[in-house]
Amino acid sequence: MIATRMRTEDMLPICAKLDSIGFWSLEAWGGATFDACVRFLKEDPWERLAKLRKALPNSRIQMLLRGQNLLGYRHYSDDVVRAFVQKSADNGVDVFRIFDAMNDMRNIRVSVEAVKKVGKHAEGAISYTTSPVHDIPHFVGLAKEMESMGCDTIAIKDMAGLLTPKDTSELVKALRAAVSLPIHLHSHATSGLSAMSFLKGVEAGATMLDTCNSAFGEGASHSSTESIVAALQGTEYDTGLNLAALQEITAYFREIRKKYWQFESDFTGVDTRVLVNQVPGGMISNLSNQLKEQGALDKMDAVLAEIPRVREDLGYPPLVTPTSQIVGTQVVLNILTGTRYKSITTEVKNYLMGHYGKAPGKVNDQVKSLAVGNAEVITCRPADLLEDEMSKLRIECENLAKNEEDVLTYAMFPDLAQTFLQERNAGTLKAEPLLPKEAAAPSAARYAPNEFKVTLHGETFHIKLTGSGHPGEEQRPFYVSVDGVSEEVVVETLSEIEVSGGKSGGKKKVAASANSGSRPRPTHEGCVTTAMPGTIVDVKVKAGDPVNAGDGVLVIEAMKMENEIQAPKSGIVLSVHVKKGDSVTPDETLIEIQ
Repeated sequence: MIATRMRTEDMLPICAKLDSIGFWSLEAWGGATFDACVRFLKEDPWERLAKLRKALPNSRIQMLLRGQNLLGYRHYSDDVVRAFVQKSADNGVDVFRIFDAMNDMRNIRVSVEAVKKVGKHAEGAISYTTSPVHDIPHFVGLAKEMESMGCDTIAIKDMAGLLTPKDTSELVKALRAAVSLPIHLHSHATSGLSAMSFLKGVEAGATMLDTCNSAFGEGASHSSTESIVAALQGTEYDTGLNLAALQEITAYFREIRKKYWQFESDFTGVDTRVLVNQVPGGMISNLSNQLKEQGALDKMDAVLAEIPRVREDLGYPPLVTPTSQIVGTQVVLNILTGTRYKSITTEVKNYLMGHYGKAPGKVNDQVKSLAVGNAEVITCRPADLLEDEMSKLRIECENLAKNEEDVLTYAMFPDLAQTFLQERNAGTLKAEPLLPKEAAAPSAARYAPNEFKVTLHGETFHIKLTGSGHPGEEQRPFYVSVDGVSEEVVVETLSEIEVSGGKSGGKKKVAASANSGSRPRPTHEGCVTTAMPGTIVDVKVKAGDPVNAGDGVLVIEAMKMENEIQAPKSGIVLSVHVKKGDSVTPDETLIEIQ
């Protein structure tokens, strides 16, 4: 609800009360929170875990683990998986919820074995979705595999809020009949159905429910804890939790949430569209931002209609990280280029090659041929192709890492962690600012407009400046609202106006510098462009290099996914206008081929 931005300092004061409630577990780590700690909050996620462990002595701490992907977006070698589980357990994790986006059980086996080896609770999670191949027998088969691996509980992970009361009842009953493990229900309130589904699930035999304190509950979050506790009071399913004590916690978090007003989003309420397109709220937000950046927001309906088609082409993967990004990025490319699969992302190619695991259903042969030709698809567990990485990782960050936890942070996000560890070691870590609420209101002291409209590519946007970083910073963050959606823009000063003289009759001296980062517009076939805005992560050629049509010349990251951009023609690289880390848009020439 606040983009995973809550700081540890705002968690610790309420931990004693949370610890006394008697929850089965408290989910306090893993998932996207690790990334957010390092990227935005400038906190060591391992230190957060240790502090929470100390503050919650009577509670199980639970984390979300993406199987062989751990907390990143690629598969890691088995020795990294084992080391990560070991250190997570050492620092305080008791329950590991382990899932794979493809529901490929081969991708969770090593994680489960590692959790059992360190004596902790392994919860296998089924990524719930609906499609012609995702029926109750399919899910029952997954649960049986998890039980045979040694999982202690089974979670139904309904990340998009697709479960209906009827489907929940039938699925829980089938799982209870097939396995002897307790069933844990996880659903989001996005569609408005989760509370009803929870009740039917409990009646069918589910024994654990994921809820969220009402200060942060409902909508894209989970059903409210207090509401579910009240609904079950006086029944045979009474939780025994103290409603008055829960409401004390609610009062605390209601006040804390106000501190994070700048991260609130319009995409966290009930959205019943998910029942048709199966797109989680976070994915819709991503797609909306991508389209807005290109003046193509009017194509949102076309994008939503294309998602089920691409998902079918790829064999019906559940839409959860990272497959939601894989599908979403390809869909946007299909719509913006005007031709389906004219440009195919690197991740889609890797997916079709089997690098993420086995597709749940049959993939479209024509799409596969367009993407990877006759290349042989791997049929083994993807991580079987990876060599051990820990020794190499230790060497790469030996001048930065102070312990094994630092090495594992580097393993998850190398570029991000390198900056974080350098700043930590230098004592210069600085979290993004929490703006005072009054920054949301127009200031009488401003001499420039703080609210205006911008028309770009025929699309008009309502912009409102809500705050900014300190003047004089080389890269100054500005916090704006774009059509009601909060955004952060980083502005690097490239020209200045210097005013000198007295209060009256003073001279104005203008000292301007050209925008050295400006790039030429594409004018001919040899101009290499991107189909969507993003960040350059690799430049594969330099001026003077010969290239053939179809050769990879750039790698761009958009929507957390990397996409290789190919040369449009054969020739010689005349000029390169980008470097690693640059932000780029579709109307620019990135490389010119002669």
